[in-house]
Parts: sequence; structure tokens; C-alpha cells
Amino acid sequence: MQKFPVLRAVRGAITVDDNTAENISRATIELLRAILDSNRIAEEDIVSVIFTMTPDLNAEFPAKAARICLGWDNVPMVCASEIPVPGSIEKCIRVMITFNLPITGNVVKHIYLGGAQELRPDLV
Repeated sequence: MQKFPVLRAVRGAITVDDNTAENISRATIELLRAILDSNRIAEEDIVSVIFTMTPDLNAEFPAKAARICLGWDNVPMVCASEIPVPGSIEKCIRVMITFNLPITGNVVKHIYLGGAQELRPDLV
């Protein structure tokens, strides 16, 4: 019996210390590599990527780091700002990657790094 790809989404987040292009790029790549490695996702399996950042981050686009460092020129990506909920985590980059999973039954591993671990302690 042939198994067909299944559309899945994986979430992740990471915090940065300062609002600099270097920090945002470094953290974005660290987070993406952890998600890709943990879930065995290949670039050709990615359908789209949505990045959000808290309003205190604006020095760089996370999608730019993905294009430059990972070569994701053909991956549809968008960046947006998180809703500024009072008392919420600061300096946080979030991502949701939609991808085709080659076989059914695999468990998606969501990745939360740095201070973003407080967002989903049940998944850390």
C-alpha cells in the first residue's frame, strides 16, 4: 500500500538578547536548524514559513536570514509582528513551518529555545 505525503505544521520560538540584525539572524538560523534536524525536514518538503517577532524586534527580517544562510530562495516566507499583549515575553522570534511529511504516523517535534521555553514548558 502506497503512503502519500501528509501536510503538517511545526512551531518554534527563540529569544534574543538585543535588537540587532546579527542577533536576529543568528537566532533565526539556530531555531530553523533545530526544527529541521529534529523533524528531518528537507527544503523541498517545505510548503511555507511564517515568522513573527515581538514589537521590540525590528532590526532584521528573519526570512532574510533564512534566504541568505539556508539558501531558501524558493521557499515562500512572510514576516509579521506579534500582538503586543501586556506582560508577554519580549524579544521573541516565532516561526511556523508548513511542510509535507513523507509518511504518516510521525510525531512533529516543536522547538522552543532560550527564554521562549516559558511559552510551552510542556514541549521542552
